[in-house]
Amino acid sequence: MCEASAYVIDGDRQELIMEAVDSVEPEDGGYKLINIFGEQKFIKGTIYSLSLVDHKVFLKKA
Repeated sequence: MCEASAYVIDGDRQELIMEAVDSVEPEDGGYKLINIFGEQKFIKGTIYSLSLVDHKVFLKKA
């Protein structure tokens, strides 16, 4: 399984916002996250970094 966990960066903190993320799609100044269960979440901001080996997506709110 190659799903990722998505985190929001807030200063020095990393807040987990979604697990088992299967898709990250750009949309209206942010990103729509969709997990393997069909749950969706929209985060207004930018991609901060990706850790592909660790299966992590880091986003920074706008």
